[in-house]
Amino acid sequence: MSKQYPLQVPKRTKNLRQASVLLLLGIVCLLAAWLLHLSTSTYPVGVLGLGVGIFMAAIFNPYRLLAAGWFTMLLGIAVFLFFSGRISGSQVFPAYIIAIGLGLLGIAFMARRGYVGAGAITPALLVLVVGVIESLLAAHLTPHDFIPFMLSLWLPGIGLLVLGLVYLVASLVGKG
Repeated sequence: MSKQYPLQVPKRTKNLRQASVLLLLGIVCLLAAWLLHLSTSTYPVGVLGLGVGIFMAAIFNPYRLLAAGWFTMLLGIAVFLFFSGRISGSQVFPAYIIAIGLGLLGIAFMARRGYVGAGAITPALLVLVVGVIESLLAAHLTPHDFIPFMLSLWLPGIGLLVLGLVYLVASLVGKG
């Protein structure tokens, strides 16, 4: 009696599919940013779009980008709620703390399921990046058009395209 094993998709194929999805989503966001010219005060979707795009690409290889996509998507929700006027300025800090807490809780569950290694540094790096950006914004050390860029579709377009190129090169050159 022989056992039949389901067909497993090779790791390299998963990585290439993920890179392709990132590139495709990046191009779609860039085209939308170029053609639609959405108002960032009405549609502050930049960070949320980046998080959703990363999260969608993580479906093709959950061992890469799942934590970053989850975390960025939750922060993007908080950014969207604040900049669209759904929560007040006095509630933005608690909203960020709740988003970071939910992100870390989700990452802990991912670690339990084996999607994220015990030594993963992505959560810490993401919290540091958010903290540095918030500090620079509070000190007025960012360019005058930084916030409109972060809220526009240009951020997910450029971010997903760059991430897709990095993962494409890493998939073709490295071990995957």
